[in-house]
Order: sequence, then C-alpha cells, then structure tokens
Amino acid sequence: MPWSNQSGGGGNNGPWGPRPGGSGGGQQPDLEEILRKSQDRLRQAMPGGGGKWITALVALGAVVIAGIFAFTVRVNTDEVGIVLRFGEYVRQLQPGLHLRLPYPIEEVELPKFTRLNRIEIGHRGAAQGSGISVRDVPEESLMLTGDENIVDIDFVVVWKINNAPDYLFNIQNPQGTVKDVSESAMREIVGQSDIEPILTAARAETEGKVQHLIQRTLDGYQAGIEIVEVQLQKVDPPAQVIDAFRDVQAARADQERLQNEAQAYANRVVPEARGEAERILQSAQGYRDRVIAEAKGEAARFEKVLLEYQKAPDVTRKRIFIDTMQDVLSNADKIIVDRDGGVVPYLPLSELQKRAPAPSTPSSSAPSVQNGGQQ
Repeated sequence: MPWSNQSGGGGNNGPWGPRPGGSGGGQQPDLEEILRKSQDRLRQAMPGGGGKWITALVALGAVVIAGIFAFTVRVNTDEVGIVLRFGEYVRQLQPGLHLRLPYPIEEVELPKFTRLNRIEIGHRGAAQGSGISVRDVPEESLMLTGDENIVDIDFVVVWKINNAPDYLFNIQNPQGTVKDVSESAMREIVGQSDIEPILTAARAETEGKVQHLIQRTLDGYQAGIEIVEVQLQKVDPPAQVIDAFRDVQAARADQERLQNEAQAYANRVVPEARGEAERILQSAQGYRDRVIAEAKGEAARFEKVLLEYQKAPDVTRKRIFIDTMQDVLSNADKIIVDRDGGVVPYLPLSELQKRAPAPSTPSSSAPSVQNGGQQ
C-alpha cells in the first residue's frame, strides 16, 4: 500500500501519521545558508572584493552542491534504502551511494535493517548513577496461570526488521505493536500452564512457545519483523504472597524428600527380606534332605542288623549290647565295683589328657579319680 503524502513539503508523514522508520530522504539542503557561507569564504580569500564574479561562483557552487544532494543518496551498512516515487514503493537500495530522482519525485526511507531492538515488558530499566535501576510495572507483569495462581513475570523481547517494505507500510507503530503482541502471547502461554513448571524447569520451554506465538501473530500482520529472542528476566509469585508460597514450596520439597527416603528404605529392606526368606527356605530344604537321608540310612542299617540277627541271634544280641554299653558309658562318669563290693581305683588317662589345663594357668585342684569296671 503506497504512502500518500499530503503535506507537500517532504516530511515524514503518511496517511496514518508519522512513518515508523527512515530518515526522511525528501529533505532539501538550506541553499541560502550554503550560499551565505560560500560568500563569506570567498570574501575572506579575495580581500579586494570580486563583486558579481564572486556571487556567480557562489551561486554555481550552491547549485552543484544542491544537485549532488538532490540526485544522490547514501545508504549506510546497517540500513536498506526504500525508494518511493510519488509515494509508491518502487525499489530497494543496498548499502552504498546511489542515484535517485529529486524530491518530490522520489524520496528514500532508510530503516535500520540490522539493528537489534529491545522491548522490556513488566519492568523498565533506567541508568542511575553508576548502576541501573529497575522499576516494576505490575499492570504488565502480573498474569494468571492455568491452575488459577498469580505469577509476576518480567521479560524482554529482542526483534529486528526482516522485510523493510512490509515494516514501513503495513504497521503504524512497530514498537507498540511488538510490545502488545508480546504481552498478549505471554499471557496466553502462561494461562495454559501451571505455576510450578513456569517457576522451575519449564522456563526455556515457555520462552520458546512465546517466541513462536509472537512470530506467528506478526507474520499474520505482515509486519516485516523477526523475533530474535524472548528472555524471561524474573518469574516469581506476587510480592504479597511470596513468603507463603516459599513455605508451600519448602513443604513440597520436604514431602518429595521424605518420599524419596521412604522409597530408598523400601528398596533396601524388601530385597533383604526376600533374601532372608530365601535363605530360610534353602536351610529348611537342606534340613529336610538331611533328615530324610539319615532316616533312610538308619532304616538300611536296621535292616542289615536284622538280617545278621536272624542268622546268629546270640552273637548279634551280645554285639548289640556291647556297642550300646560302649556308647552309654563313654559319656558317663564311671565307678568300678568288684564282686566283693570294693571300689577299684581307676585312672582315666584319656580324660586327664583332654582336661589338662594350659601351661600358663596353674591347676587349682587335682583331677578327680574315676573308676570304671567291666560287667
């Protein structure tokens, strides 16, 4: 949509008010000022005066200078030249020196194409002394989350021009448009999220979603603007409830810690209990196998003894008696009495050897003499 300049004087106004960028390429040099300065310099150079020649030379120089200004335009390295012919966009100029038709036929807008612009939302920073003071703007920073909590968010949007004609002709106030769209996008994303992820792990994800939504909205406007970055500066609960919110966060952290400790205890105790149960089962299984094996051995031995007993009952009975008495008397205190009723002295050398004290410990009492006898 071309501009329609109704002012008639090479200003920087369009049909919707002041233009969003550019240097106002239609402005002309002050020829009277140039002429006056040139005359003064010539008078100083020619003390005898030059009369009409001086005036003619000055006028010629002024015309040449005016022609240079009128027919040329310089585009800096961070700019792009947008040429308007009778208010209609015709071409772009890259950095350098270019020819153009004089005003009012053509005029050139010079928006800063590579400059990064910064918009602060929720706060304002200003230089104060040796530092920077930050002023909070609650009407921009307070937002409602999806779980019906209030969060205080300060963020910065960095943007630049990526299409100069769209930037100049499709939006009237780029700075205000980007600010309004950015605030709206942040409120929409925050309204779809819970407060806890925004405060903790989802900050980077929130920045990406907001940047994508801002860019999509501006592309719908054909604003010619590229969103370079969205930076969350501060994400906190409102100052009035921040202490209570921190208590809640601390309680949640304690709850999570206790749950982790309980889970760790369960992970340690349950395997130990299972191991102990398995050990008891294995021990019981071994005991069962041992008892069964012993019972089978005893049964087999009894069957063999019975077979021998059936072959020679007297001999077998006597042998069984002797073996039984040996087992009984070997573990009992014995006193031997002869046929007449007298006690026969008995010295158990084998037991004395077993009970002999250590060399360093003197014996407190003499070993008792036990008697044994034969039946």
